[in-house]
This record gives sequence, structure tokens and C-alpha cells, in this order.
Amino acid sequence: MERMGLVRSLVAAAVLVPHASAMAANTDPDWPCVQRKVPQLSLGQVWNGPDLPPAAKDWSEDPLVSALVEEVAARRLPIADAQKKIRDFAASVPVGQLAPKMAMLEQGMFDHMDAERSHVITGISRYAHRQLEMAAELRKQASDVDALRAKPDADQDEVERRTDQLNFATRIFNERAQSLTYVCDVPTIIEQRLYQLSKTVSETLAAKK
Repeated sequence: MERMGLVRSLVAAAVLVPHASAMAANTDPDWPCVQRKVPQLSLGQVWNGPDLPPAAKDWSEDPLVSALVEEVAARRLPIADAQKKIRDFAASVPVGQLAPKMAMLEQGMFDHMDAERSHVITGISRYAHRQLEMAAELRKQASDVDALRAKPDADQDEVERRTDQLNFATRIFNERAQSLTYVCDVPTIIEQRLYQLSKTVSETLAAKK
């Protein structure tokens, strides 16, 4: 019985602790992260330069801008390298095209990285929902093993086999719960990267005036 009690404690701790912390910062009771849930960003949160012209929304039609957006948005590329790519691109653009090209780059980075961030947030919600389902399954399995163990004629080999299965499933559950705490940082990381790259764009424009 003590062994089953430990299993229940581990399950409860993995589900309830992050969930309770998240509720302090969010109105969405199903959001598992301490970080506040903001499904989408606004351009004003990351861009302090001049208003972007409507033509900037056509960034995906410009092969060079589109390729640069893909490059600098990739988190595997160090931020300093991404900033250098932006500066090098600006240096390669004729003065008369600099403002519209950089506006397209900014719009492209925002569209691309905001979409990526929203995709991650949706994935986190799905992951957390699956954790809740797994927690319910583990609690049921623990109760079933308790009931089997309480039978006078219980097959001890079967009890041990099912207990081992439950312990293994609980370890997987807790590893997933630990992974979730790291995944929760990803939307913030994307937002911070977008802000830093946007700042580089605005500084580059200011330096060319």
C-alpha cells in the first residue's frame, strides 16, 4: 500500500503543482505554464520603428527577403549571427530601396515568428491535456492494483507485474512533466528573439538616415 501511495503522490505533484502556479498568472485553467498565455503578439510589442507600409505584407513574394526571414528566425542560428545577416543585407540594398526592403523584412520576421510561437503554444496545450489524461489513467491503474493487492487470494506475481508497469508509466509521466517546464520557455524565447532582431532592423534604418 505504501508503494501505491507513493505513486499517487508523484502523479499528484506532477499535475497539480505546475497547474496551480499557472493559475496565478492566467485566466485559462487548462494552461500549464507559469508564463502568461498570450496566443498572439502585436507588432507594437516588438517594433518601435516607423509604421510599416501595406506593401510590407508582400514580403513572401521577395525571394531575398523571404530567405533571410527563414534564416534569422531559426533559433539554431546564434542571435549575433542573425543580427549580422540583417546588417549585411541592409548594406547590400540600394539606398532608395532600403526602407521598403527593411519594412518587408520586419513584417516577414513578425509574421513568421508569431506564427511559430502560436504553433508552440497550441502544442503546449495539447501536451498538457494529454498529461491530464495520463494522470487520470495512472490514478485508475493505482486503484486497480490496490484492489487486486487487497484480495486474499491475489496472485502476487500478477500484483508485482502490474505494480512494475505502473511505476514505469509513472516515471514516463514525470519525465514528460519535467519536459513541459522547459517547453513553456519556448514562446518567451521566440518573443525575445523577435524583439532583438526587430531592434536591429530599426537601428540599421536609423543609422542610414
